[in-house]
Amino acid sequence: MAARPFILLSNDDGIAARGLQALALHLSSFADICVVAPDVGRSGMSQAVTSALPLRVTPYSAAGTDFPQYSVSGTPADCVKLALHSILHRRPDMVVAGINHGSNASVNVLYSGTMGAALEGCIAGYPSIGFSLVNRTLDADLNPYLPWCERIVRATLRYGLPYGVALNVNLPRREVQGIKLCRQTLGRWSNEFDQRQDPWGRDYFWLTGTFENLEPTAEDTDDAALRNSYIAIVPTKVDLTDTEMLHQMQGWTWE
Repeated sequence: MAARPFILLSNDDGIAARGLQALALHLSSFADICVVAPDVGRSGMSQAVTSALPLRVTPYSAAGTDFPQYSVSGTPADCVKLALHSILHRRPDMVVAGINHGSNASVNVLYSGTMGAALEGCIAGYPSIGFSLVNRTLDADLNPYLPWCERIVRATLRYGLPYGVALNVNLPRREVQGIKLCRQTLGRWSNEFDQRQDPWGRDYFWLTGTFENLEPTAEDTDDAALRNSYIAIVPTKVDLTDTEMLHQMQGWTWE
């Protein structure tokens, strides 16, 4: 691509999150950037959209950046939809979400607002990537990961992606050993809520949970790659149809 590519960035941790700001600043060295992200954290929103409340857009500035940024009073998917429809001055070459603080490997992809933004981008017809870091610490050192993110962005710009496919990219906690193309780990969350009491003695529930890998010996999954300090890249489809089950069901009777 001869001209500087134009990249739309979003996330689910909020526009002030270090992961988003560090990635946007790094990519701005070779691409034109526009950031459109939630005004506050909207983790776990998946691809939720706002339909019963007005959306408000506010210009945002961050120290050391000179590219346009806007905060939106909505979800990550709202941000991408609104950016593509009403904010951007031209069509982007790519939609990038992240860097998310926390893993979006395995079943987490279904809950992730970061991947919700990326999937919204690919539904609109743009090559889209969601980046997530296994380390949830908000002040984690992002510098070692930024050149790897750039490589993945550049390669995706060069080769492109089919319609309806986004890349779910998870970065390991420890020093990166390389990149592995993976499938999504079969897993689930258990023990998901703590019952607690507030200072007035009223019960409430707090989301917690333990991740359970249902195929711990498999070596071709994103969870296995991350455990071995590799970047895990999973091509993720919008189409959730189980074609094998669809064929099996042709023999069902509906009596």
